[in-house]
Amino acid sequence: GDPRRVISDSGGTVRVQDEGSQLVALALAAAAPVRAGERWLDLCAGPGGKTAMLAALALESGAELEANEVVPARAGLVRHAVRPLPIDVPVHEQDGRVFAAQHPASFDRILVDAPCTGLGALRRRPEARWRKSPEDVAELVELQMQLLDAAVDAVKPGGIVGYATCSPHLAETTGIVAEILRRRDDIVELDAREVMTGISRTPIDLAPRGDGPGAGSAQLWPHRHGTDAMFLALLQRTDPERTTS
Repeated sequence: GDPRRVISDSGGTVRVQDEGSQLVALALAAAAPVRAGERWLDLCAGPGGKTAMLAALALESGAELEANEVVPARAGLVRHAVRPLPIDVPVHEQDGRVFAAQHPASFDRILVDAPCTGLGALRRRPEARWRKSPEDVAELVELQMQLLDAAVDAVKPGGIVGYATCSPHLAETTGIVAEILRRRDDIVELDAREVMTGISRTPIDLAPRGDGPGAGSAQLWPHRHGTDAMFLALLQRTDPERTTS
């Protein structure tokens, strides 16, 4: 039936969220056992749906969560999303690249839900296709790489970065993962498909992606999974020294 009354009567503790977005947040938390006192960061948090999910998971596991969102209006949405939860979530308003650079090796888990074309949500916003152009991809890819690179620097050795986009475009997904794995030797790719399959309450068929960088990433599809076309890669930092080429 219509869930609006249940949602409105819950005071914000019940909400509607795409299953793909939920799986992204759940997978970051499930990628490795959580130790009490861990510090988590949602680096590009607006509008706050995944932040609220991470906040609930942090509350359950004894972790601490911070959020960052560069756009003030969207930062306000993040604060609204986490307000009903009995956990303090500081919401910063900075460029994610700057914020991460100010906190080297500080967090145990970081979600980089990067700005993207949003092509994975066309089933709900079909008119968005007329606002996109090939030039958008090139500009966003540069930003995505910079945000992911900064997030890896901000995670502790042994910590995990979840890189997510609501896009199936290879340049925004496996292309980014392949490039950062090529440039850095202080990270390894975890099997996001295995993690996501393990936490899904119903069977979910995630097609293998072959060998090489990005092989462990998970891509969801509207026609196969009934979700937005969310992408997730899980990267673990292995060494405190950064090496690039």
